[in-house]
Amino acid sequence: MKIEGKTCLKIGISVFLLYLCIQYWSAFTAFLGTLIGASAPLLIGCVIAYIVNILMSFYERHYFPKKQKRFWVKSRRPVCMIAAFLTLVVVVVLLLNIVIPELMAAVQLLLAQVPGIIEDVLGWLDSKNIVPQDLSAFLSGIDWKARLEQIFGVLTTGVGSVLGTAFNVVSSVFSGIVTALFAIIFSFYLLSGKEKLGGQFDCIMKQFMKDRIYTATRHVLSVMNDSFRKYLVGQCTEALILGVLCTVGMWIFKFPYAAMTGAVIAFTALIPVAGGYIGAAVGAFMILTVSPMKALLFLVYIVILQQLEGNLIYPRVVGSSMGLPGIWVLAAVTIGGGVMGVAGMLVGVPLAATAYRLLQQSVRKHKEDHKVEVCDISENRKENAPS
Repeated sequence: MKIEGKTCLKIGISVFLLYLCIQYWSAFTAFLGTLIGASAPLLIGCVIAYIVNILMSFYERHYFPKKQKRFWVKSRRPVCMIAAFLTLVVVVVLLLNIVIPELMAAVQLLLAQVPGIIEDVLGWLDSKNIVPQDLSAFLSGIDWKARLEQIFGVLTTGVGSVLGTAFNVVSSVFSGIVTALFAIIFSFYLLSGKEKLGGQFDCIMKQFMKDRIYTATRHVLSVMNDSFRKYLVGQCTEALILGVLCTVGMWIFKFPYAAMTGAVIAFTALIPVAGGYIGAAVGAFMILTVSPMKALLFLVYIVILQQLEGNLIYPRVVGSSMGLPGIWVLAAVTIGGGVMGVAGMLVGVPLAATAYRLLQQSVRKHKEDHKVEVCDISENRKENAPS
């Protein structure tokens, strides 16, 4: 077999680069971390643009679709883009206005009630002679309200120098604002010229890839885009339904903090499988400051609601659109959360759905090409190949 000089050059460069990565791994990871940190606004902008594009495409399909005059065609993109961004801003502002005031009120109520609860518990322990007299006297002499306020103050202001803490907070806030501003500006550019950028990217791939690799790459990207889009739309719809049902049910049963708890559960429900329970824990803690019995009843209600949601709503809204069995959803959430935390939980499911669909298509193609008995992974059963 004749080996061309260009092939030898590519192999040599690849081996040399691999050697450099192994030999200078620490420096390579530091450089990679610096590069990712520097490009954070661009990466965040891409994420924002992808999410906003779903809303923008929906608005564009309904923005006078039959109007073909120059004014309507030219105004369709900017009007729909602004409407999509405004929709996200309104949702975030509503969540903050609903959650933060009631959360602060619950914390203040907790600070006011916990000292009395502690004193009642200490009195009961003293009457039963469960703790020694000297320890009971020491605990009774503590000003629990002052201690809780001091702990809450440390948690909110931080530990250390006031000036140093203030400087760190200001610098972090300023850095976050600058990053968010650049990310939003970059997302505007991406959305305004997405067709042109997509055409340029497609042209580059076609120029530097072989036809077989180009076709396969286009197919993988198409399946991945479809999986992420269906997951985002389905998960947001499911979270909205769950939040509304939780709020309405809490109003019917007269549980406190209904709006706040429903908003928190709707937000945390974006995390598959475990998100609703995280929101339920926050809601139960808030209700506990008012009535322990209502908090217990709320947990019972949430468990029943989660069962209905998991067996009726989720399979129809998210599961059927994703085409991913429940066991693989759980595996994707577990592995993604272990690798990247909450972000991994959100990204793991659509990535697993992409891999599952590609594997399913590969199995079907193999069955059609070779005409053999192949296991259908979607149904977990075997089918006879067509003769």
